Amino acid sequence: MNESIAALRQEYTLATLRSSDVYLDPIQQFKKWFAEAQQSDIEDVNAMTLSTVDANQKPHARIVLLKGVEETQFVFFTNYHSEKGKNIASNPHVSLVFYWKELQRQIRIEGIAAKISEQASTDYFITRPIASQLGAWASLQSEPLAKREDLETRFTSLELKYQQQAIPKPPHWGGYAVSPTCIEFWQGRISRLHDRIQYKLDENSVWKIGRLNP
Repeated sequence: MNESIAALRQEYTLATLRSSDVYLDPIQQFKKWFAEAQQSDIEDVNAMTLSTVDANQKPHARIVLLKGVEETQFVFFTNYHSEKGKNIASNPHVSLVFYWKELQRQIRIEGIAAKISEQASTDYFITRPIASQLGAWASLQSEPLAKREDLETRFTSLELKYQQQAIPKPPHWGGYAVSPTCIEFWQGRISRLHDRIQYKLDENSVWKIGRLNP
């Protein structure tokens, strides 16, 4: 088994990433790559790994969905009482990773997460499918669950309760906006000589661009 895993190989030959080809603004560069990923019909193109650190300095990672790029911030939604919500409350430093294997590309983002406004969270909540709205109430996210039937019973009860009325946004559910301090664009290249272009905010909040060794 270990030998078969170690033998896995792939050459990256689809594209290059030159410093002269990127925008001076990393948000514009992100939007360009994201649009190209959308046009490539990549499934779950907005899926990203969110990494957080808890109060004991233990890292935690999971996949969440990007739901917006607002000016210079990356927005996602979750239960504030979840593990990720508790982690962010104690340490707002997070990282995001997008990996689009079909394009042999990766984007790494480091930044600070903060809750968006209650109104902005509500505005998004009402656009969600009814089942997703009910799920936000039914799931005690990250808490132990004795059996699945308990979750399904709560969901069914909520369906009956709200069948004739609008579903309010739970007070414990909403969005976070990640303000980036570092963004890296990675393009796979042959012989593992990958292209890596990094943007970092300096002390004057100006983006500095540089190339990194692969």
